[in-house]
Amino acid sequence: MHFIVCVKQVPSVEKVRMDPETGRILREETPFMMNPEDRNALEAALRLKEDNGGLITAVSMGPPQAEETLREAVAMGADRAVLISDPALAGSDAFVTSKVLARAALKLAPFDLVICGSRSADGEAGMVGIQLAEELNLPQVTWALELKVREGVITAKRKIDGGYEIVEALLPAVVTVIGEANKPRYPTMRRIVEACKRPVERLELSDLGLQPEEVGLRGSPTRIERVFRLERRRKGVILRKPAEEAAREVASIILRELAKE
Repeated sequence: MHFIVCVKQVPSVEKVRMDPETGRILREETPFMMNPEDRNALEAALRLKEDNGGLITAVSMGPPQAEETLREAVAMGADRAVLISDPALAGSDAFVTSKVLARAALKLAPFDLVICGSRSADGEAGMVGIQLAEELNLPQVTWALELKVREGVITAKRKIDGGYEIVEALLPAVVTVIGEANKPRYPTMRRIVEACKRPVERLELSDLGLQPEEVGLRGSPTRIERVFRLERRRKGVILRKPAEEAAREVASIILRELAKE
């Protein structure tokens, strides 16, 4: 079986530095890491490979430095790493990203399953995996917790409001995995050393049959106009009173604030 896992390099949310004038991330001053839910997606693929055999290809779209995240994926157990990198891709939104990843998946075909994290820690859009399935015209399973493959069928336990459901889809298919699905493994020192030596394959727009005007800011129907930090506008109130008296005062404060709006 061939499993394609989409991974993204994202800024460390706790340490991200922003340019106050432009609202852009200061990449030189911000540490980057593999998107957390993509680690869960890769772990899900590794477990499926252990049960069914096969090959795992980790794919990422990003600047040259995203090669670090792909090497981490190889250290965890991926067999192959492919980086889609081209200056024209800068500023691509979720729609363009899914289109580019779909072209890459077709170039890497045949495959049985494309696995993504449900959302990224930076954009939180939660759309790439869903749109990727549409681009590939394949069945999709979202918010997956558990995955099993047997006789050309993927069976998934997925999270829904108030509970869970079991769904099945014919392969090939696209699956998005949530953070609660598993605990990603740590790579061994031997795998880390091997990953550093392993070549990372490169794909550019010309390899995917795409033109510069189809990607980046020009090809994206959505864009981020501004990024800013929320400022605290109201001071908190500390109440050191018995619970019932404090609750009445909290209710009174809320009503006064609502009356001002």
